[in-house]
Amino acid sequence: MSEDGVNRSAILLMSIGEEEAVEVFKYLGPKEVQKLGLAMSKLSHVTREEVAGVLREFREEARQQTAIGTDSDAYIRSVLTKALGNDKAGVLIDRILQGADNTGIESLKWMDSSAVAELIKNEHPQIIATILVHLDPDQASEVLATFAERLRNDVLLRIATLEGVQPAALRDLNDVLTQLLTGSDKLKKSAMGGVTAAAEILNFMGGQYEASVTSYIREVDPDLAQKIQDKMFVFENLLDLDDRGIQLLLREVQSETLIVALKGTSDPLREKIFKNMSTRAAEMLREDLEAKGPVRLSEVEGEQKEILKIVRRLADEGQIVLGGKGEEGLVE
Repeated sequence: MSEDGVNRSAILLMSIGEEEAVEVFKYLGPKEVQKLGLAMSKLSHVTREEVAGVLREFREEARQQTAIGTDSDAYIRSVLTKALGNDKAGVLIDRILQGADNTGIESLKWMDSSAVAELIKNEHPQIIATILVHLDPDQASEVLATFAERLRNDVLLRIATLEGVQPAALRDLNDVLTQLLTGSDKLKKSAMGGVTAAAEILNFMGGQYEASVTSYIREVDPDLAQKIQDKMFVFENLLDLDDRGIQLLLREVQSETLIVALKGTSDPLREKIFKNMSTRAAEMLREDLEAKGPVRLSEVEGEQKEILKIVRRLADEGQIVLGGKGEEGLVE
């Protein structure tokens, strides 16, 4: 959801009344609640016209909704299998239809990353790795950033070599964190961990941590380190997106975020961004970049990672295709 979308949603929730807002929040995930809660707390001096505009827009969108999606696991399984094939669909189906059983891990997603780190830091690195692959990559990266370098590197290596989570391991996690995961011998191995999981977590880590972890893994297993590197999608990989993908991305990115993120990037990437904007917008962006002046590297990396989050969301939604090095080709 774009920043503008979050703000409009916040205005809507502040306008519909406390009881109704509570009902809406019941259907949101932890990140959505955090974003909306923060936006609601920052609302001030909202005009009647702004509120009326948001309500009109909401009514219009509501009129276009249908009753489709009321039920049917069988329908979901059929559609996903036909669209993605048995292997890829199987992973998604398990996460969508069976994920509700993993109430324990859901509670971790609501916790502050530092609190999660404090809770698990003294566990065996293999247990920590198994826990982190069930968190979203950005939260897992924040937890890892709080660890000492040796533990952080060890855990990332274990994540990269983790081929799955057996039911017995799920029971072990229950002993570590109350009701973290549930499982039985009848459950098949969960497709968690591996090179892709490690790469996604590394994508969210700062450059210093990323370099340290990658160097450590390269010393232990050079081939594995290269596989992880090949799976990582970094900011310069935006060059690999087609023009339509860049245009979709630009609709979601705030101008100030883009200006900072483009500081220090290559000329080819800048030109690709410029050519997918209107002539006027490209001229304004060039002027803003020149006028911006020096920016801290940490700020640049931070804004780049925010844009990469949007890229991954658009990819997960099927709106764009990430065709990075080492990635299996996709057919739209």
